[in-house]
Amino acid sequence: MKIVNKLKVKLQTCAIAACLVAFTACNEYLDIAPDDGLPTLEMAFALRSTAIRYLNTCYSFMPREGHPDTDDGMMTGDELWGIYDRRESNNFWNGSLFNIARGFQSANTPAGNDWDAIYQGIRICNILMEEVGTVPDLPEWERLQWIAEAKFLKARYHFHLVRKWGPIPIVRENLPIYASVDEVRVSRNPVDECFDYILQLLDEAIPDLPLVERSRDEWGRITRPIAAAVKARVAVFAASPLFNNNTQQVTLVNKDGTPLFASKTAEETKARWDSAVVACRKAIDICNQASKKLFTHQSRWSLNDTLLLQLDIRNVLTEKWNEEIIWTNTQTPLGANNILQQCTMPNFEVEDYPDVSTVFGNIQPPLKIAEMFYTSHGIPIENDKTWNAVDPYALRIGGNAERWYIARGYTTVELNFDREPRFYAWLGFDGGIWYGQRTSITSDPDPDELISIRCRAGGIHRKMGYDWGPVTGYYPKKLVHYETAITGTGANGPRPVSYPWPIFRLADLYLLYAEAINESEGPNGAHSSEMFQYIDMVRSRAGLPAVQEAWDSEYSNEPGKYNEQAGMREIIHRERLIELAFEGQRFWDLRRWKEADAEYAKGIRGFKVTGSRPEDYYQQLLLADQQFGIKDYFWPIAIATIEQNPNLVQNIGW
Repeated sequence: MKIVNKLKVKLQTCAIAACLVAFTACNEYLDIAPDDGLPTLEMAFALRSTAIRYLNTCYSFMPREGHPDTDDGMMTGDELWGIYDRRESNNFWNGSLFNIARGFQSANTPAGNDWDAIYQGIRICNILMEEVGTVPDLPEWERLQWIAEAKFLKARYHFHLVRKWGPIPIVRENLPIYASVDEVRVSRNPVDECFDYILQLLDEAIPDLPLVERSRDEWGRITRPIAAAVKARVAVFAASPLFNNNTQQVTLVNKDGTPLFASKTAEETKARWDSAVVACRKAIDICNQASKKLFTHQSRWSLNDTLLLQLDIRNVLTEKWNEEIIWTNTQTPLGANNILQQCTMPNFEVEDYPDVSTVFGNIQPPLKIAEMFYTSHGIPIENDKTWNAVDPYALRIGGNAERWYIARGYTTVELNFDREPRFYAWLGFDGGIWYGQRTSITSDPDPDELISIRCRAGGIHRKMGYDWGPVTGYYPKKLVHYETAITGTGANGPRPVSYPWPIFRLADLYLLYAEAINESEGPNGAHSSEMFQYIDMVRSRAGLPAVQEAWDSEYSNEPGKYNEQAGMREIIHRERLIELAFEGQRFWDLRRWKEADAEYAKGIRGFKVTGSRPEDYYQQLLLADQQFGIKDYFWPIAIATIEQNPNLVQNIGW
């Protein structure tokens, strides 16, 4: 048996050695080789200094969010659109995940197929938990923390797979190297079992994680607020219609007849939401203990209230390590963040530097995203009586009253007038004021001296090439740090101000809590005051009135909408889609709500960006007619994976 165990260790380690890569924070990897040239687990865990490299390797499989080609929720849906043939910028993003949005997903070669890699990450987490107790110079408190981190990562990896593929095989322990073929050919576990196991791992991890990082060396490591917030998100996903009593998936069964989606009673369905309420509330409490709060920008310049509010809203994403951010992605290099900015910003100051070849502005939101934002009264356009007789696409000239939002004397469309502050903070558009992006920023600016976007043909931000310039006519300003500027010509012209990508921020958690309360007990239950409190905190930071005030105002055509569960559901869903716009959450939210088919049916529309006159430019064009069916709610399992393991059943429609 001793010989067998030693062989197991050797073969396990040999299999994973090629996968041991650096954790971003320390740039170290497992580099321990005995005389025979093969690393061994005994040597990996011989000292704390080598064992921590193994822990870092557990982190290295984290999905790289915040980049168009590696974030599964960014370019895969209907929120951002690009150019099909990226002739000039294919070295910036290759569009592999964008093919999902375009309807080119395939079971032969699924886009974003990290099934094998994520399972490899789970395997390495299991090995660490099995072996960390052998490290002789590791304090007990730190051993418990490392195990908790590995459990969290294992839960996160399982959740990553479930969110993409639905029911998956759970890996509680690694199979021995001498496992039989039948043991290796595992089946998918029912989706409720998957979520229960993920939640169990998080429950086990949370108590042994630190409230905050103990030192700079632990930046990027998992803390208690991160784990609690992720548990809240997992609990909400488990309760959502895509996974909870999804009757459209009842035909998905294993080969032995085991159903992977359960039909449930109303009480069983509600129980998931009840659990989500508790998880969200506990996460908020832990975040409060860690002094997390909604971000308010402290400007270094003297600015008017309008510009200050825009900075408050705009910098929730781009201000590094601000107090609202619960978790940031330290796996994606900051250079990838620079690429994201260069693909979403206009070619600023092109009059001074006309040949900046690496600022494209070729990833943009479609018109339906611009339409989604509220009016200045804090309600949707379709519910604002002052918009009843207004054609959103009629031409209108910017006046003095709008001088901080729209250039005075410039012709744009009604859609860009009288909108909520987040519209102006997070969207750029033809004729819109864009604060910042200068090499020098002064106090008390003159509105006529600020940048205003001129992206019609003949304007300084016009379309300058097939893949250089506007796509739909709206820019995701939210993704561009306000101090990012252009300081020279050619490829070295951009000077992006990098920021680590926020995976989870407090506003997201607040809105998850409000959603869970409404789904659990409706808008008039025991926790209704908290439901309104937390959604109104997000709205207040955005300069909007409270939900009840806005919907009961003289401007609303549907007063009291929040009194019914269905009406409040629409309000909360809309608030999430706006507040978390361009952060990669819309893709997942539309799916878990089972609303993606209705949203995709609206099509991808944009303006005729090659037009020069307002009446030419502001023609609506259908850029893509997206198709969405039941099969598109989940990724296909690669055919090659199923051929290797015939016990894996394919997702419906693939």
